[in-house]
Amino acid sequence: MSGCEGCASASPDGTCTSATGCDKPEDQKLQKTLSRIKHKIVVMSGKGGVGKSTVAANIAVALSLAGKKVGLLDVDVHGPSIPRLLSLKGQQPHIGDQVMEPVPWSKNLSVMSLGFLLQDDRQAVIWRGPVKIGLIKQFVEDVMWGDLDYLIVDCPPGTGDEPLSTLQTLGPTAMAVIVTTPQGVAIDDVRRSVSFVGEVGNRVLGIVENMSGFACPDCGKVHQIFKSGGGEELAKESGVRFLGRIPLDPAVADSGDEGYPFMKVHRDTATGKAMEEIIAPILALPDPPKA
Repeated sequence: MSGCEGCASASPDGTCTSATGCDKPEDQKLQKTLSRIKHKIVVMSGKGGVGKSTVAANIAVALSLAGKKVGLLDVDVHGPSIPRLLSLKGQQPHIGDQVMEPVPWSKNLSVMSLGFLLQDDRQAVIWRGPVKIGLIKQFVEDVMWGDLDYLIVDCPPGTGDEPLSTLQTLGPTAMAVIVTTPQGVAIDDVRRSVSFVGEVGNRVLGIVENMSGFACPDCGKVHQIFKSGGGEELAKESGVRFLGRIPLDPAVADSGDEGYPFMKVHRDTATGKAMEEIIAPILALPDPPKA
């Protein structure tokens, strides 16, 4: 793998485009961290309330259960929900001299979130853009992620500071998984996320249509009582891959509230199988070439 792999100044072929080169110590530190991560996947959406954090957490858990070394980074500064989703509330990372250790969920999955650093989970985070940008970069380069097969990043909704800074920090090899619900009002906002990723210079790995239909807890079947198909149509319109649809399932809501990952305990359900279909192309990503 090139030393410039993942750097914000790297071109798509991995060569440096910086006029001054990467001679700053912090740039070298970031490069070194990114060079140890094979795949960087940013889970994002132009619309809030689509279940993006739940999708990100379950992707990370499923990859780890498949034997992959995974990092899960929560950059939702104003509403960090990953600690609750993984029953890690109250945990604190070990912080040393310019280094932090992520909180382990298992031997294969490590997690970092601002939620671990807040003394009170009722505390509002009132930060402007530059502070958020600095935190995101710090969470990438100063956290001891080690060698990872995947770094999954959970972004807040929209196309503002957090997703922009995340993609710029991770560099052009990072890919986006975009989450939407089927309704037109969500599709309108999510469409902007697709164009945003392209304008920043990254690639959309695929679109996930969440809350598509209803998974009946009694009969186990998925009933199309709600609108579905909007995410798939957006994928066709945008020329990107449609990863699949996840039905609305009461067990998913319960798992989030109670802090156990859905994919750990409900993989054999219709919803679990739908999530496995979404994760399959991610597992199939080829490793980047070695330097």
